[in-house]
Parts: sequence; structure tokens; C-alpha cells
Amino acid sequence: MKTIIVTGCAGFIGGKVSEQLLKNNDRVIGIDNMNDYYDPALKEWRLQSLKKYDGFSFVKADISDFPATRKLFAGKKIDAVINLAARAGVRASVSDPWIYLDTNVKGTLNLLECCKEFNTKKFVLASTSSLYGFNKMPFLEDSPTDSPLAPYSATKKSAEALCYSYHYLYGIDITIPRYFTVYGPAGRPDMSIFIFIKNIDNGTPVPVFGDGKQQRDFSYIDDIADGTIRCLRDVGYEIFNFGNDKPVELMYVINMIEKELGKKAFIEFSPRHPADVVATWANINKSRTKLGWEPKTSIEEGIKNTVAWYMENRDFLNSLRSP
Repeated sequence: MKTIIVTGCAGFIGGKVSEQLLKNNDRVIGIDNMNDYYDPALKEWRLQSLKKYDGFSFVKADISDFPATRKLFAGKKIDAVINLAARAGVRASVSDPWIYLDTNVKGTLNLLECCKEFNTKKFVLASTSSLYGFNKMPFLEDSPTDSPLAPYSATKKSAEALCYSYHYLYGIDITIPRYFTVYGPAGRPDMSIFIFIKNIDNGTPVPVFGDGKQQRDFSYIDDIADGTIRCLRDVGYEIFNFGNDKPVELMYVINMIEKELGKKAFIEFSPRHPADVVATWANINKSRTKLGWEPKTSIEEGIKNTVAWYMENRDFLNSLRSP
């Protein structure tokens, strides 16, 4: 049994990773600042599902606050940290870059400093496919990532660089999963698939930036959580792509949601945002060979599961404040 700090434990990925760790009989110390980037009621919903496990404890705090972060480690033997606390969202980072700097960079630095001080030898940093920008596809882990298109991806690049420094200087074993467009039940309300389902169901316009032919390598939440936990094994310093390896057009996803709901979408096209890439596609050969990981959930099955979850929780989800 290991004791693992999971930051962002009430978030979409953090909640699922924490749940799987607890089912594996690990102890989880969860930290989350419960911010209002989107309606905190959904974070509370996820948090309540974790509190039923005896091995879970929760601390409401912000990783950008060093004294509060340090208290998580003091007097305990922490085997590993999985840093899933982050300000996400490419477009939102253009509007308010400062908060991305605080959480994504300063927060990561605070955690690494605590790992150094308290002799925690394993660190997992959640990163993003947004780093690849306009690189040739499928994206490889060693593709150039020095031209981020938005503050969000720039801060994630900075966090990756800090991780390498602490691996080199202090021998911390570090794994960095780069996620490709994660979706699924209990997903973030600001993400496209959540918005598509809710708007189609309610007969409100579905916003599509660009022509709808842009492609995304959508990744199902259970597969992502499985890969993240595999990142706890010792690797030295490694970066892994976690994607579905099968990019699909946005319009294909919208058509699937229409079919599952039995309703027609009213699409409202807008110009493509300059920080949005035209397509993403993960080369996952390295994840297959070194972690034994590959996705198990097709986009068709994933959409079906997500729509079913929405329908089961429809009243609650429609009560959430719109992002």
C-alpha cells in the first residue's frame, strides 16, 4: 500500500485517477482549491464519490501556496505525487494568463521543492498535446515543443522543464503524460463534448469554431486514468503520449451525439480561434512498449457511455452554471 498525493483530486482526471488508486487499495491524499473556473458543484459531486473510501483524505488548498503545500508532506511518508492540478483551457489562458502561471508553473515548482525536501522520489506531471502546435502528425514525444500557441501550453512547457531540472539535480524519478483531448462521464463543462451533448439535448445552438472538419484524438477518461497510474513505475525521466491514435472530425462526434440523443443539432459556426490547432494525433508506440498501455475505448463506445451518464444526471448537469 502506497501513500500518494493527487493534486486536483476533485477535477475530471484527478477524480478518476484517485478513484482507481483507492480501488487498488492505495492511500490518497487529495488536494484541490475548488476554484470556480467552472461550477464547483460538479467538483463537489466528484469529491463526494471519493469520500466513501477509507483510504482517502482531502485538503482544500492551492498548490501555488507553498506553506499550505508543504503541510501535505510534513510528518508523512509520501511515496509519490501525481500533479493533476492545473488551470486548463487554451482560449481562457489568452484572456487571463496570470493564473495559469501561478498554478501550472509555481504550483509545480512548490511540489517539486517538497519532493526534494521530504525525499519523495516519484513525481508524475500531467501535460498536454497542446505543446505540439502545428507539428507534423502523428505527434511524437521528441517532436519540437518550443513554439506554444497560447499561455496554457507555454506554462505546461515551463512545468516540464522544471521537472527535468529536478530530475537532473536531485534524482527525482519523473514521468510526464501528455494527454490528448480527454472526455467521458463527469467531464469538464467547458469541453466540447460536454457542451455538444447539453446543447443538443436542450435545443440550443451548438458552437463550432472553424468548419467542423478539424480533427481531435479524443481520449476516454478510464483509459487516461489507467495510463496515468502506470506512470508511477520507475522510468528515470520520460514523456508519454496518451491518445486514442484515431483522430476524428468534430462533425463526426456531433453526428454520433445526435444519434444517441435522437435529436438534431443546431450548429452555430464561428471563426477558428488562432490558439486552436487544426488537428491532433498521438503516436503512442512509446506508451505501448514502455508502459504496456493502449486505449481500450473506441470513440463510439465512449460517446455512448458519456451520453448515458448525462441522461442519468440530466437535472443536476443542467443546473450547473454555464462556463
